[in-house]
Amino acid sequence: MKTRILMVCLGNICRSPLAEGILKSKVDPNKIFVDSAGTSNYHVDDSPDPRSIAIAREKDLDITSQRGRQFSVKDFDNFDRIYVMDMSNYHDVISLARSEEDRKKVSLILNEIFPEENVEVPDPYHGGTDGFTKVYEMLDEACEVIAQKHQ
Repeated sequence: MKTRILMVCLGNICRSPLAEGILKSKVDPNKIFVDSAGTSNYHVDDSPDPRSIAIAREKDLDITSQRGRQFSVKDFDNFDRIYVMDMSNYHDVISLARSEEDRKKVSLILNEIFPEENVEVPDPYHGGTDGFTKVYEMLDEACEVIAQKHQ
C-alpha cells in the first residue's frame, strides 16, 4: 500500500508546490504519493508562483503541471502524513480535524530536521527571489529526511 503525503501552505503556489516537487524527486512513486494544498482558496487552479517554478527549474525539477487546491476535511482520509509550513497553516488544518487520529497526521515540516522546535518555513510570496532560494534549501533538507523515513 502506498504511503500518501500532503504538503500544505497558505495559497498552494509557493512553499507547498516546492515541497511536493522536491519530495517527489526523492521517492519511488510506486511507494509514495505526494500532493499539495493550501489552507486558503486564493489560488485554486492557479499554477505555482513563477519564482517557485524558476527555483525548481534551477534544481532540475518541473512543477509547472501542479495546480492550486484548497485543503479539505477529506484530506485527512486520503493522506497518511500532512506536513504544514507554518503555525498558521497548522492551526487552520488542525481546526478541521475530526479526531485525535486526524490531528496525529499533522506536523510542521521543519520538525523533521528540528524536532519539536516548531521552526516555520517563511512565506516568500512578498519578497524577492532570495526568499525562494532559502525556502527551497529548507524544504530540500526536510524532504531528504522524510524520504529516508519512507524508503
